[in-house]
Amino acid sequence: MLSITTIIFLIIFVLLIVFKIYMKVTTGWCRSHTCLVGKTAIVTGANTGIGYDTALDFAKRGARVILACRDEGRAEEARVRIVKETGNNNIVVQLINMNSFESVREFAKKINETEERLDILVNNAGAGGIGNRRSKDGHVLLMQINYFSAFLLTNLLIGLLKKTKGSRVVNVSSILAKYARNFKVANVDQFPGVYYVYNYSKLCNILFTIELGKRLDGTETTTYSLHPGAVKTEIFRRTKGTSKFIANFLKNLFFKTSEEGAQTTIYCSVAKDIERCNGAHFEDCQEVPPYITTRVPGLSKKLWDLTKDIVGLKPEEMLI
Repeated sequence: MLSITTIIFLIIFVLLIVFKIYMKVTTGWCRSHTCLVGKTAIVTGANTGIGYDTALDFAKRGARVILACRDEGRAEEARVRIVKETGNNNIVVQLINMNSFESVREFAKKINETEERLDILVNNAGAGGIGNRRSKDGHVLLMQINYFSAFLLTNLLIGLLKKTKGSRVVNVSSILAKYARNFKVANVDQFPGVYYVYNYSKLCNILFTIELGKRLDGTETTTYSLHPGAVKTEIFRRTKGTSKFIANFLKNLFFKTSEEGAQTTIYCSVAKDIERCNGAHFEDCQEVPPYITTRVPGLSKKLWDLTKDIVGLKPEEMLI
């Protein structure tokens, strides 16, 4: 006869298996066959994880793909792998460090000078598990990497995006934005703790998308934010000790692969007939209702107005 401990273990094991199967069958997949030949896409953080699989998909569709990465060596390795797998030689590496506004400006300047069009901008680069550290510009490091620099980059490229018919800006966020309680715009550049700062940064991604969507209304450029799901990526590689052990255990057991995690990003980038959803949020390749934390009247505009000052956006750069 089985002991109580064994029975409990078996029940837990079965529940875990059922949950794992549920996660697999409910994962959304982008079924779009949109061809991207003749189109140009930029993916930040494209050398690994969701960013890599997003860039790989775009390459398979025939796009010119710009891998916007910090580490030149890892980016070049990613480029070689993508070219080898797809046969698409129009894959290039451009360096950008989201820790530095100067680097973001240099990247955007080069893109505006060398590219004739920009069909897709995927703000994918992100970080997690960073403590109370400051960027080169003196701002909360995680907030700058996850939000401030994406805001600056998008604004610096908005002219090229607007010039390109049907262009899209896709911002990778997280469902954790739903739990970003007590967020105050005035404190966006203050460190509230490791857990809260990550959630707040992802909330900012969504609020940015909402406000950007409003400002793009009437143009042929649209924008979308998304939750990719819990994905086995390197985003929390900086965590240590018990937190790292728990994160590794959970992600190896339950999390999506990076290919699965990239599906909603790809969907928002290429799916047809979603322009009516401009400024909306997506999960598993479908639009979802706005999180309660994003419904505060005037919050997105207030955040936009403060952020443009934080990143040092110049009057001539405010094209929307």
